[in-house]
Amino acid sequence: MIPHPKPTFDPLPLPAFLNATSLQCEMSWFEKVLETRIALYFGHECEVKDILSLSPPDLSKDDSIFAREIKRLGLGFFERLTLILALAPHIRPQILDTFFVQNKNFARGFTEFGGVTGNRHGGFLPTGETAAFLLSGDDLSQRIELMALFSQDHPFSREGILRLEGKEDGEPLLSRSLSISKAFLSRVTTGQEHRPDYSVGFPARRLTTRLRWEDLVLSPSVADEVDHITGWIHHHRKIMDTWGLSRVIKPGYRALFHGPPGTGKTLTASLIGTVCQMDVYRIDLSMMVSKYIGETEKNLANVFDQAQHRNWVLFFDEADALFGKRAQASSANDRHANQETAYLLQRIEDFPGVVILATNMKANLDDAFFRRFQSAIYFPVPDAEQREMIWRRALGTMAHLDDGVDVAALAEEYVLTGGAIINVIRYGAIEALNQGRSTLSAGDLEKGVRKEFLKEGKTG
Repeated sequence: MIPHPKPTFDPLPLPAFLNATSLQCEMSWFEKVLETRIALYFGHECEVKDILSLSPPDLSKDDSIFAREIKRLGLGFFERLTLILALAPHIRPQILDTFFVQNKNFARGFTEFGGVTGNRHGGFLPTGETAAFLLSGDDLSQRIELMALFSQDHPFSREGILRLEGKEDGEPLLSRSLSISKAFLSRVTTGQEHRPDYSVGFPARRLTTRLRWEDLVLSPSVADEVDHITGWIHHHRKIMDTWGLSRVIKPGYRALFHGPPGTGKTLTASLIGTVCQMDVYRIDLSMMVSKYIGETEKNLANVFDQAQHRNWVLFFDEADALFGKRAQASSANDRHANQETAYLLQRIEDFPGVVILATNMKANLDDAFFRRFQSAIYFPVPDAEQREMIWRRALGTMAHLDDGVDVAALAEEYVLTGGAIINVIRYGAIEALNQGRSTLSAGDLEKGVRKEFLKEGKTG
């Protein structure tokens, strides 16, 4: 027989390798605790009398991201067990198969084990009840104490790491699924930051740009206002914590960008993310707004809930589509629209990160927004000097320009926004190459300008 070569895999990146090593030890400890809990609960012979006798792995010299998170959060014995229980279906699902054992008296699973089954996953999915059994057995006082793990004040909830999911009216709290956040799961396994995919549940796309901060052309007054936003991002912890101003200042920063199309509002939001090393997510309002009562609020909640504990900038473009002026409540539709606006105002005000709204028509926005915003920045059409800077930076080395192109004259004669200038250059480049030329002529660019003016309804 001809031997088949064994498949080869690239070695794991160091963060993932370190996490895997730590999780291997943690899962071995968890397995011992689970075996011990089952043995003690059913009165089987057991070497120890209490699961607390089984010490968790020592992480003091462990530099994996997983270990650093455990130490940063200050998680103790029971919290580490709960966290591993929630991680188990994702990294070693078979370890929970023990919970499939049947109660012979009733020909069904044990109620105290909790757990649910998934649509595709064939393994056991733990619930809060599973955690309570593992941690407390049939000790009622300890079970009640452990309810604190799922309180709003616990780091699990406060940092959006772990929660009980799937509320059903009238059913016990601990019957809900034990759900770990995708962000935390990604961080303590692959070592990478989780970036959600665009979907109905998350109608937002990550904004990126290849441009740099130096490519941004803004008037001095606008640049100064934008510096205040980046200043807040860099210094908010010192302002709130070290200086103690959290007593009087709400967390987060809310800014409104308004002005004509093409004046740099979206690019500025993108570059704020770049310079501050934050992801910027542009909210798709077409998927956000629903004619069905309650759906818009639900869609908004999905975005804000996922962003709550992430280092993100939320960017609402064409914001007047959702945040328009509230109407007199003369009909059910008016009342519904006003409820959506009020809900959004509250979520924006409570969001601890940076929210930027952009609109071409500030007058259409509800007045209540302005009281809640730290900045309302007007992006004007650039003046001749700024237009020349945009032309020159967009054209780069200008080696592909005819000698007859006078950039200064173009900037002086034609009042265009930055976005329009980029469109003119694109048109001119296509025109030149279609005609078999390797350089842009003044005629190519002027033809592009005329096309741009026609688009905007101008004549010259």
